[in-house]
Amino acid sequence: MDKKKAIGTGIGIAALAAIGTYFLTGKRGAKNREAIKGWTLKMKGEVLEKVEKVKKLDKDDYEKIVDDVAERYGKLEKVSAAELKRLTAEMKKAWDHIRKEMK
Repeated sequence: MDKKKAIGTGIGIAALAAIGTYFLTGKRGAKNREAIKGWTLKMKGEVLEKVEKVKKLDKDDYEKIVDDVAERYGKLEKVSAAELKRLTAEMKKAWDHIRKEMK
C-alpha cells in the first residue's frame, strides 16, 4: 500500500469513527439512541459507506452524500418527511465535529 493510499484510508477511518461517535455517544447520543429506528441506522450506514470511499472529504462532499442518501430514502422508505428532514439536518450539523476529529 503506498503512502497516499494509507493516508487516505486513515482519514476515511477517522471520519467514520467521528460520525459514529457524534451520533451515538455523549449528550446527543442518548437522545439519538432513543429516536433511532431501523431506517435511520440504515441511512447513516449508507452515508458512512459513501464517506469511506471519498479520498479527501470536505464539507460540500459530505453534505452532497447526505443529500443523495436522504433523497433516496425519501423515495424508497416509508419515512415521514419531518423525520427525514430532521435526520438530514442533524447529519449536516455534524460536519464541524467530524472535521475536528479528522485533524
